[in-house]
Amino acid sequence: MRVATWNVNSIRSRVDRVAAWLQRRDIDVLALQETKCRDDQFPEARFTELGYQVAHVGYSQWNGVAIVSRVGLDDVEIGFPGQPCWGEDPDTEARALGATCGGVRIWSLYVPNGRTLTDPHYQYKLQWLAALRETAAGWLAASPDAPVALVGDWNIAPENDDVWDMAVFAHSTHVSPPERAAFRAILDAGYTDVVRPHTPGPGTYTYWDYTQLRFPKRQGMRIDFVLGSPALQQRVTTAFVDLEARAGKGASDHAPVVVELAD
Repeated sequence: MRVATWNVNSIRSRVDRVAAWLQRRDIDVLALQETKCRDDQFPEARFTELGYQVAHVGYSQWNGVAIVSRVGLDDVEIGFPGQPCWGEDPDTEARALGATCGGVRIWSLYVPNGRTLTDPHYQYKLQWLAALRETAAGWLAASPDAPVALVGDWNIAPENDDVWDMAVFAHSTHVSPPERAAFRAILDAGYTDVVRPHTPGPGTYTYWDYTQLRFPKRQGMRIDFVLGSPALQQRVTTAFVDLEARAGKGASDHAPVVVELAD
């Protein structure tokens, strides 16, 4: 089974690109982030005509997460237990969506950005990650042998090699010690970055800012991850970041991350 995650940065703008990529890469399950549309605006028909089922949650032109699957889409869950919300209305941000696809529990996650180190959104980000860690640890405690994949845009570069120049980010979010500690806490809860062993070394990035020609200059960040439970980790045979999908006119500023699982 081939599972992928992709911050698509507006599904309505890139639906044809995504649909063609699904066929070209023979993807069974794709988790999407930043769909940037309401549920009634999601181009579901484009995927169903290719044989995929669709689950999506989006409340506005911001955020939004989806899972499209051709191997089943069961037990769909909007938000994880204990997930914090921004403000008093829980329907202001769509950042987490879970579904069971081909026997694997997949969570499409769009972790809050944090904005700046002094912005209230930064504390919200840390609270969000802490809540995810507690809930995800509970899933493993309840079902140690369950194949679970926490996938998506984490908005964290956990290692220095995950950014093209640490000096540029020295006083920014994404690389701060509290954010990195929050990411490590999820690993310590029993999950593993299943992609990194197959894409080692500096320079393996998943995001490049549109400004200043960051992509052709190879000035990127690794912030999109697939964190797997022990049962899922054992099934990973290969993984890669599809740089070709980031190239060309009209591309998202993120590249998809693909993981292949043995039966």
